[in-house]
Amino acid sequence: MPEPSLASSAGRRGASDTAKDGSGKSQGQVDAAAAKDASKAQIKITPKGGTTDAGISTDAVQVTVSDGELTSVKMTTEKGTPVEGSISSDKKTWKPNSQLERSTKYKVVAEAKDDKGRKATENSSFSTVSPANSFIGAFTPEDGSTVGVGMPVSINFNKPIKDRKAVQSHLEVTSSSGQKVVGHWFGDQRLDFRPQDYWKANSQVTLKMNLDGVEGAPGIKGVQNKTINFKIGHAQVSTVDAKTHKMTVTRDGQVVKTIPISAGSPSNPTYNGKMVISEKFKETRMDGSTVGFSKADGKGEYDIKDVPHAMRLSTSGTFIHGNYWGSGVFGVANTSHGCVGLEDKQGADDPNTPGSWFFSNSILGDVVEVKNSDDKTIAPDNGLNGWNMDWNQWVQGSATGS
Repeated sequence: MPEPSLASSAGRRGASDTAKDGSGKSQGQVDAAAAKDASKAQIKITPKGGTTDAGISTDAVQVTVSDGELTSVKMTTEKGTPVEGSISSDKKTWKPNSQLERSTKYKVVAEAKDDKGRKATENSSFSTVSPANSFIGAFTPEDGSTVGVGMPVSINFNKPIKDRKAVQSHLEVTSSSGQKVVGHWFGDQRLDFRPQDYWKANSQVTLKMNLDGVEGAPGIKGVQNKTINFKIGHAQVSTVDAKTHKMTVTRDGQVVKTIPISAGSPSNPTYNGKMVISEKFKETRMDGSTVGFSKADGKGEYDIKDVPHAMRLSTSGTFIHGNYWGSGVFGVANTSHGCVGLEDKQGADDPNTPGSWFFSNSILGDVVEVKNSDDKTIAPDNGLNGWNMDWNQWVQGSATGS
């Protein structure tokens, strides 16, 4: 069979390029018409499809559109459970209304239209970070609370933080008083923030946590984006003098009460130093075996099931609390196992006792300062007691400098 001529080959190529569709238009004309009719709206979904370690905060997922407006966004779990969200008033963005679950697969389908009503669609399927590959920080104090001038911002992480600078640089603590606030690391799982001196009374403090996606250790990312606001209430510092067996309660610069006390005995003296009230219990059990005071049989040297008006001052077990079992010791002798005792009644229901008065007139974050005891100064990380560290040393413990 004769070879086809170059001219006939070229003719066949030209015929292919100008092939007609059913309407009699060439493919090139069809493509051009389709492009002309395509929506100008451009949808972007974050995170992109295939992501396996997406964050779980409401800011971790976002749908945006340019050259158009969103008309519909549907987000569901792999099982089809819907995730509620909101389109912004300008119809340009969408975010979920609540935090997502970890180790969960999600799908987002978004629709938009341009100024000519032409529709655009986009979708993304992704998985959120697992608990094993993420960290969270438990913070004190609580959002919306009112606390005393001694309350630091304390964050305890559930996993060791290797890149402290990266984590701390995504945390910000500010005060309406204008006081400079610096963070200090106690080990690799606790970060406290405080100013040089006590917070100013009646000021507002804000903690911003922007940790979502921040790598705290290799392969371990944060998941929190939160803003916590709390108020500093009165300025109350109560000074316990272990030698005179008295406590002077000073509020906003004025002495409001002097209370007889009984501090730790000579064999079990109370720590010296500034201690912040971190917990309050109208009644609580105190078992000596849990804090190292055990008898030969392993039972506690004491086990009082209804200690009234107890307020924690240290992690190791120092409390200031009511005492109904002591008699004639308040203002006279130091007899406790290291706590500060105030006269009280069993049942914690008599409002007229010194223990009840102090409990009712104290809030979390108030300071109890012990002096003239035979023990050492309490360690700054034993409770919320960083005030026992001088400022230069405190600043040295910051991963981001002053």
